[in-house]
This record gives sequence, C-alpha cells and structure tokens, in this order.
Amino acid sequence: MRILIRFVVFGLFLLAGVVHAADPLVVTSGTDRATPIAVVPFGWQGGTVLPEDMAEIIGNDMRNSGMFQPIPKQNMISLPTRGTEIIFRDWKALGAQYVMVGNITPGAGKLQIRYEVYNVTTEQQVLTGTVGGSQDQLRDMAHYASDQAFEKLTGIKGAFSTRLLYVTVERLGGANTRYTLQRSDYDGARAVTLLQSREPILSPRYSPDGRRIAYVSFEQKRPRIFMQHIDTGRREQITNFEGLNGAPAFSPDGNRLAFVLSKDGNPEIYVMDLSSRQLQRLTNHYAIDTEPFWGADGRTIYFTSDRAGKPQIYKQRLGTNSAERVTFVGNYNANPKLSADEKTLVMIHRQEGYTNFKVAAQDLQRGSLRILSETSLDESPTVAPNGTMLIYATRQQGRGVLMLVSINGRVRLPLPTAQGEVREPSWSPYLN
Repeated sequence: MRILIRFVVFGLFLLAGVVHAADPLVVTSGTDRATPIAVVPFGWQGGTVLPEDMAEIIGNDMRNSGMFQPIPKQNMISLPTRGTEIIFRDWKALGAQYVMVGNITPGAGKLQIRYEVYNVTTEQQVLTGTVGGSQDQLRDMAHYASDQAFEKLTGIKGAFSTRLLYVTVERLGGANTRYTLQRSDYDGARAVTLLQSREPILSPRYSPDGRRIAYVSFEQKRPRIFMQHIDTGRREQITNFEGLNGAPAFSPDGNRLAFVLSKDGNPEIYVMDLSSRQLQRLTNHYAIDTEPFWGADGRTIYFTSDRAGKPQIYKQRLGTNSAERVTFVGNYNANPKLSADEKTLVMIHRQEGYTNFKVAAQDLQRGSLRILSETSLDESPTVAPNGTMLIYATRQQGRGVLMLVSINGRVRLPLPTAQGEVREPSWSPYLN
C-alpha cells in the first residue's frame, strides 16, 4: 500500500504542479498564412464506388501539417484528373499556389494510382509519382502520396504514413474497467487492438525501428515495464523492482531503455542495456526525477524534476552527475519531447498566475515559447518525427480525447477515436 500511495503522489506531481531568462517571449498563436493548395478529386476508372476518397485524405494530411490550406471541393471551378486538363487561370482565380491531380486505374486485384503536382504561378509540374495497392490500402497510398508531395514542396520529410499508440479506458460498471492499448494511423483512422487488460496500461512508447513498444502495466497489481513485439504480439517483462517502475523511453539506437524507479526510496532515472539487462543510474537527487526523453546523440537525457521547487525540465549526460536546467518560463514545465532537429522542446506548461496546463513549444535557440493548445488539463504531448505536428491528451465535453495541433499553431482538431476515455498518445518513428 505504501508503494501505491507513492505512485499516486507521483501521478499528482505529474498532473499538478534560480535564474530566469530575461524578458521571455510567449506567443499564443501563429500569424502567417498557410499555402493554398487544391487537391482535386482523383479520377476513377472502375465501376464501383471506392471505400476511401484519396483526395480528401491527402488534403487533410496537408492541412494537418499547418503549412497548407486546401481549397474546398465545392469552390473548385473545374475537376481535372491529369496535368493536360488543368486550366491554370481557374486555380489562379481561387488563389491556389499549387494544384494536385490524380487518376486511379483498376488492375488485376490491384489499383494503380498516378498523381501530379503543379505550381499554379509558373504552370510547371513539380512532382509526378505512382503507387499501387489493393482497395484496403487506399489510405496507405493516400498517405504515401501526401508524404511525397509534402517533402517536394517543403523540403521536410512527410510523416503521414506513421502510426499512433494510445490507451482507451472504458468503465463497464462498478469496479469493472477495461484498458486497451491501440494502434492507429497518425490521424486516428483504422485503430487495432494490441493489448487489453482489466488493470491500467500507461506510457506506451515506440522503439526507433517501430517494431517494438514498451509500456507500464499493472497486471501484477504493481507498476511494471513490459516490451511487446508489434508483429507477433510476443511480450517480455523488463522490470520487476520494488516500488515505482515507470515512464519507459527507448534510446535512439533502440538498445537501451530509460525509465523511472523508486527502488532506493526516491523516483530516479535509470538506463538499462536491453541485451545484458545491466542497470545504470542517471540521477541522484532528493527531488522527484521523472519522464526521461533521449536526445539524438544517445548520451543526453531530458527529464522533469522539481529540484528547483516546482516541476521544470533538465538535461543530463550519461556518466555525469550534473544536470542543466532547460526551462525558465512559467511555474510548471513537464513531460519533455524534442523535435527531430532538436530545435524545439514541446512540454506541458503553466504560466505564472494561471491554473490551467497548456501544451507549449520552446525554441531552444531563441528562447521564445509558443502556446499551442486552447484547452485545459492537457497532458502527454507526442511529436511527429518530422516535428511539424503534435498530438496530446485533453478533455472535451467531459471526455478524454486526443487533439492534433500543428507546431506553428494554425491547426487544432480532435482525432476520431473509440468509445471511452482516450489518453497516453505516442507517435511512431518513420516506418518506411
């Protein structure tokens, strides 16, 4: 019971709540305009109605990045399906900067898709590509085309073919509760169940190769860390220490796992070599140290600590005893996540004088901080591998939901998810 009480206290620390940077800049919304793009309904040569609208999926992908604004289909003057049919003055009149057209052709048990992107101003083709697959793979093919177009137009690798992990909680009556670990497309579509339990599931995290996940399970009535292989479902228990076992995070090479243990009386961060199971202690402080997140060098770990009196984010290199404070704006900063280029730190943030928790992004070079969420009680941010979008857990109409936000703050929308409370999102790495 003492251990469970410590775990509850630890959870309250996560949900609640020195030198300061001079005149910190806090930005509450983006101001510049997204690039208008027209994704025209793709031509279809078959006789039956397709189960998915590829152009709609691609348009939503481009919008979700926060960098593009799709032209509504009802505003389109013409509906070309190949480059030779484009009347550029139609798209100039609508203010489109780019136009994407495509054709879907049926084959022997397979669909062939050809797509083209044109610059409306120069009237020049900037991208052409093909992709094939079955009707069941229409969403995969649409996300693939989105990735190709996004990278060509921005120079940033697309992340629309990635996946999302999250936990749903369904109250079935009385003390009967069902916890489900699910995986879906990044936008919440096509959810599949990876694990169900009558006991809580927490902190699911992808390995860098996307083939394994680590998570915390209470199936033994105490928090323990497990690792599961996605393709086979094979599971193995990683930790069985006294006290808290929580917050797993894979190293960039996938060979080590950082997590939090309280086996010595205080929550501290440890690193385990997954081959030898050798354990290394990183932090050693009387404060609560938690929520590790690896830097790209595989030697630096960012984490949350209340060693300055209130939760703030620190970083520390393996093999050292010195932690460096990273956040100074606000009286609460926790749950650090880095963008792939390590220029942006995403966190749960509370400003001085406020009680609500928001998702915020701090520019680590300039020191400015942008508030990204407009909800309250926000938690568990997770960042797309290309750093353009993030997803976090929040509450909407009394229910736990997931919210997608573009890093530039232009897009905020709830994701479609199953019944029950939805929480603990985790974005996959690139999967192709």
